[in-house]
Amino acid sequence: MLEGTLSSPAFAAFVFASLILAVTPGPGVVYLVTRTLSQGRKAGLASIGGIALGDFGNAVAASVGLAALLGACAAAFVVVKFAGAGYLIFLGMRALRAPKTAPVPAPLEASLLHPFRDAFWVALLNPKTALFFAALMPQFIDPRGSYLGQSLILGGVFVAIAMCTDTLYVFAASALTPAIRRRSRWLPYGKYLSAAAFIGLGVYAAFASPRSSR
Repeated sequence: MLEGTLSSPAFAAFVFASLILAVTPGPGVVYLVTRTLSQGRKAGLASIGGIALGDFGNAVAASVGLAALLGACAAAFVVVKFAGAGYLIFLGMRALRAPKTAPVPAPLEASLLHPFRDAFWVALLNPKTALFFAALMPQFIDPRGSYLGQSLILGGVFVAIAMCTDTLYVFAASALTPAIRRRSRWLPYGKYLSAAAFIGLGVYAAFASPRSSR
């Protein structure tokens, strides 16, 4: 192994572990599917970008020591954890206040900004993600090299893999949307399903084990 670089077997093992973790459904996948079913494929794809940016932010935070702080200080973990859970519940309450009839479409930039922004904060305000990066990445890092540089690269690789698997989930949810919309009698209740999903994610985020990162 070259100093400061990953060996090919270590990198392959990291890619495999990342793929397994990324494809496993979790809060992030539920969030993406909910957005796609309620607002369409473009909103789901925009949400992927927000989640990816938030996850990479957590990878950077883990690399510079935030994960160690969250792991050592119970109060810091609880504050960030419940801030993220509260934001999810806020999204659910906002969905409940939405009109039953379809609103006039907003301009493209505005319609995609909101799901991107919401997804970013949902991912960033998830301390379990930072702890996940802090626990996984050291197993594949050469201690003779730069921990910061290698961990940032590995974090970027994981985010790229997760974006690919998340895209598959969004396209699958998008493919199911026409069949759901054809059952028009259920459309007035769609906002309640979206609200329940977001509020459920908030409750899950508040009480789930730190082992579940996404």
